[in-house]
Formats: sequence, structure tokens, C-alpha cells
Amino acid sequence: MDIKKYVKEIREKLGEKDNGQTEYLQAIDEFLPSMEAFLAKNPEFAEANILELLIEPERVIQFRVPWQDDQGNWRVNRGYRIQYNSAIGPYKGGLRFHPSVNLSVLKFLAFEQIFKNSLTGLPIGGGKGGSDFDPKGKSDGEVMRFCQSFMTELHKHIGPNTDVPAGDIGVGAREIGYLYGTYKRIRNYDAGVLTGKPLTYWGSQTRTEATGYGAVYFVRHLLNDLNDSFEGKKVVVSGSGNVSIYAMEKAAELGATVLTCSDSNGFVYDPDGIDVALVKEIKEKKRERISKYVETRKNAVYHDGQSVWDLKEAYDIALPCATQNELNKEQAAILVENGVKIVAEGANMPCTLDAVHVFAENNVLYCPGKAANAGGVAVSALEMSQNSERLSWSFEKVDGMLDDIMKNIFEICRDTAKEYGQENNFVLGANVAGFERVAEAMLSQGLV
Repeated sequence: MDIKKYVKEIREKLGEKDNGQTEYLQAIDEFLPSMEAFLAKNPEFAEANILELLIEPERVIQFRVPWQDDQGNWRVNRGYRIQYNSAIGPYKGGLRFHPSVNLSVLKFLAFEQIFKNSLTGLPIGGGKGGSDFDPKGKSDGEVMRFCQSFMTELHKHIGPNTDVPAGDIGVGAREIGYLYGTYKRIRNYDAGVLTGKPLTYWGSQTRTEATGYGAVYFVRHLLNDLNDSFEGKKVVVSGSGNVSIYAMEKAAELGATVLTCSDSNGFVYDPDGIDVALVKEIKEKKRERISKYVETRKNAVYHDGQSVWDLKEAYDIALPCATQNELNKEQAAILVENGVKIVAEGANMPCTLDAVHVFAENNVLYCPGKAANAGGVAVSALEMSQNSERLSWSFEKVDGMLDDIMKNIFEICRDTAKEYGQENNFVLGANVAGFERVAEAMLSQGLV
């Protein structure tokens, strides 16, 4: 079999069927080149056509979500759940409430989730869901009514052994609470149907911190492999949400100076190091814009309407933790000029393909999100385990397990890249290692 031709034909079919699904096809284009090397070495998977089978989602669910605003007016949004692959376990992936949500975005996220979940070594398949509803500017009552309507349909398609959603952008503890309460009323209770729950009802210690901490743990193990550490490093972080806050917190705890954080309006540069406690106060408690930061920290500068990645200052490590495609080719060149050595994605696909090529050409160690930000879903799976056992583990236990999982992910990505003669190509390492486990499961189950 001509592997290159086989992979090319799959891409051409997708281009015809999913024309216009930009984010989804971008994720496919990042993934497929890695498969050529794997399939050439393991032709039995190509002969069984596992790649084409895996790329097609098992189920795509779209539904109407009607809800009433505070004035009694009826509004309507679209709801989605992409149940992409369940070969190694129940579908697992977050719910995103944001105006940018559409089928393309959720298919890309669900596709990435398959391999991210596989890399954790835990028994969870890939899925994703959400709505184009925007919680910003809505009252608690409006958010509650939307969540109740959303779950009224979603409950038909999920369950602790079938599909276990979590939170994502726009879905925090408040939204999870409303969704969980609605599911309980309809289905007469099930502790394990959602993860990211508050600790008062079956949530897990470390879940809030998991994605940000996990990204930093991944980089720490990479640095250890280079006989280096975070001590004395300058780190630039984008975003100021959950992932960003805890990535900043852990990096600082390990001895780094974090220089930036941001939101959709602009970014803050603090040469003295970001005050994480202040960011938490602004973003988690007051829900205000990050520009408020400079009112307290007088040496800090706020750059209105600009991207963190336009900053021209020397730093060692970049952690894009905001959203997809936030860092482009031109900005990647700025990072190289700034002397960056490591880029690790806390968000999902925050770097464009052109940006990734710039990093590769300049020997920047690039750690893709499906590996570097897998800590969130890993602890979600640990929450599922605790729910099944009716136990709650300590923060220290879960944090230790998270660190071990991230170490294993780093090592399998590193070792797989070496096996295929592409040392430090963590994209290939993550794609091949993630795909191999799922493909073997599909083949052994007769899903061909």
C-alpha cells in the first residue's frame, strides 16, 4: 500500500465533506503527517483502514436550547455534543459555552480529546460539547435557566458509563452546579455523570488547578531531562482564566518569574512578576477585566487591545493558555527573537500551524496541547474513579498522581519521537502514541 497516497486521499475526502470547518481541518492537518511514519512501520492498521474509521465521529448531536431571560423573553441557542471515539472508555471532554462555539470548533476539540485522553493511560474516550450561549453579562438566573434547558436534552445522551462531560471555557463551578442539579432531578441522581463538581458534592481535590499545574509539570519534566529547572526562568503566560492562573501559580512556586497575563481586551506586563493572588481576586472573585491589575501594581503596564505575543522582551518559556489560534506565524517569529526555548500549550491548539513550523525551524521545543494540557482531563478521570468508589482523596494524593501522569505523558512523547527518528518532535510523539493505543483497541474489538 502507498501510505502517502492513502493518507492524502483521506484528507481530500474530509476536505470535500467538511468544507468550511476551518478549525477541525486544521487539527486534521496537524495530525495526519505524523500518521505516515506510523502506518509505514505498522501497515496492518492501514490495511484495516483504522485511520479513516477513527477520523469519522461515532456520533454528532445537535439540539435547540430555548431559555427565558430576566424580562421573560424567550431566547434560543444551539447545543452540541460530539461523541467522537469510545474505543478505550466512555466519552470524556468538556462543555464550552462561548459565542465562538460551532460544529467545527467542537469537532476539532473532540478529535484532539481522543489522543489527549489516550495519552493519560486512563480508560476514557474522546468527546466535547457546548453551546454558542455566552454566560458573560447574564444574571445567575439566566445562566441557571439556560443550563436547565441545556441539560433537559443532554441528559438523554450521557451517563457515568457512557459519556461524562466536564467544564471548559464559560463552564465553571456555577454552570456545573446548575447542570448537575438538573440531571439529578431528571435521572434521580448519579454522582459520576459530570466532573469538575464542587468539593461539597463529589468533586475532586486538585481539579481546579489540574490543567495549569499539569502543563507546568510537563515542562518541568522536559527541563529535568535537559538537566535544568524552572528556577530563575522568565515565563510569559496568556489568559487569566482557570488554566492561566494555576499555570502562573505553579511556575512561580517552582522559582520562575511570570511576566504576563491577559484577557480578550489586552494584556498586563509586570517586570516584578505577576501577583497571582491579585489576579485571582480580580478574575475569580470580582469577575472584572485584567486592566484592574495595574491599579494596584504600580510597576505593571497594561497594553490595551494588544496580544501577549506582541511583547518584545527576553524570556525563556511561553505558555499559551487562552484560546485556539491566539499565536500566529509573525508572533512566533517574535518569540524566537525574544529567545524563547520552550512553548507549551495550556490551551487547545493556541498556535497556528504556521507558528508551529516557525518553532520547528528554530529548534524551539514545542509541546502540543494534547500532551501538555492533559492534566485537566486526567484529574477528571480520577474524579470519576473517586465517584465510583464513593471516596474523596486528599489534595496531596491527587496532585502526586497528576504529576506522575504528566511525567508518563512526557516520557512516552519523548520516547516515541526518538523511536521514529525525530527526537524532540513532541507533535509526532503525542500523535503516534495517542493514536496507537486507540487504534489497537479498535482493531482488537473488531471495529473495522
